[in-house]
This record gives sequence, C-alpha cells and structure tokens, in this order.
Amino acid sequence: MQNLVVQALTPDRWGDFETLFGPSGACYGCWCTHFRVPTSQRKTMDAAEKKQLIQERISAGPPPGLLGYIDGQPIAWVQVGPRAELPQWNSPKTVSRPLDPADAEDSTVWAVSCFFINSKDRGKGYSHRMLSEAVNFARASGARLLEGCPIERTKQSKSVGLYVGSQRIFEAAGFSEVAKRKDGRPLMRLAL
Repeated sequence: MQNLVVQALTPDRWGDFETLFGPSGACYGCWCTHFRVPTSQRKTMDAAEKKQLIQERISAGPPPGLLGYIDGQPIAWVQVGPRAELPQWNSPKTVSRPLDPADAEDSTVWAVSCFFINSKDRGKGYSHRMLSEAVNFARASGARLLEGCPIERTKQSKSVGLYVGSQRIFEAAGFSEVAKRKDGRPLMRLAL
C-alpha cells in the first residue's frame, strides 16, 4: 500500500474533493449529501443542487471529513462529524438512529457515515487508514463517542454499497456493536 497522506477537507481543498467525486458526484450524484438532507427534500434535488449544498457546507467549516492523497492526488474520502449534522442518519426509521435520542443533538457524539474510495484504489486497505484518521480527527475535535453503521458483508470488496464502511474495518479500529436493527447492519461505537 502506498503512503496515504490524510488532510481535513477545508475550503482550499474543494478542487480536490471535486476531482475525487468526478463529474457524476461519486455515488449516483450524491455528493455525500445522503445523510445530510431528509429523503423527501433530497429526492427533489438534482446533482448540481447537492454539489452546491456540500460546497457551501465545506465553505462554512469546520471540515466535514477527511481526504486521502497518494502522490498529491485525492483518492479517498471519509465523512466524519457530529451526529447533529446528519438528520437522515438520526431518523427514527433508520438503522443508524441513535441509542439515546438525545445523542442526535449532542455535539460530542460523532458519526463516521460515508466512505468513498476512487474505484481503481478500492480493495487495497485504504478504508482502514481513513477510519483510523477519522478516529484521530474526532478525538482531537472533542468528540466523546464515535459511531458507525457499517455493512456486515458484501458480495465484492469493491461494492458501491460499502459507502458506509465494512464491519471488519470498524472492528479492527476497536469499535463494538451496540445495536442491530437490521440483519447485516450493526450500529457500532467507539468511546473516545
């Protein structure tokens, strides 16, 4: 595995984020807004509106996640931040909903909600490093708890469904299962 340099996504790195996500905005024009916008609103937005939403969020700060680089080229992304920023992640209808409803508004309860790895770099272990850096970033930013809601297994290690991360990488990083509302989708937690 080549040396991965990880940086917080600050406004001056917008061009790198845009390059990594490509003209289609990563997963079907999502631009990593899936958990940031309620489903009813997101369904009315086109890719350009989603792109504008995330660009405005990045500009507003603080960084909503981390970019991973190899030889100066962006190849990986992880979204990490307070649960409060992710209304869809906290929805009572989702498998990622908090154990305690108050956690959805607690600025010290954070979530690792999305990963995106450049297609040619998937399956090489970069998600482990991105999660490790997300843990460090959350801890340095004052998070008390960090949660993820990964997928237990997929048919392929390069599956797009892995945008939530794999259970295996969360276990390797020391997260423990705290709930399972749907088979194959544990809610996992790391106390910082």
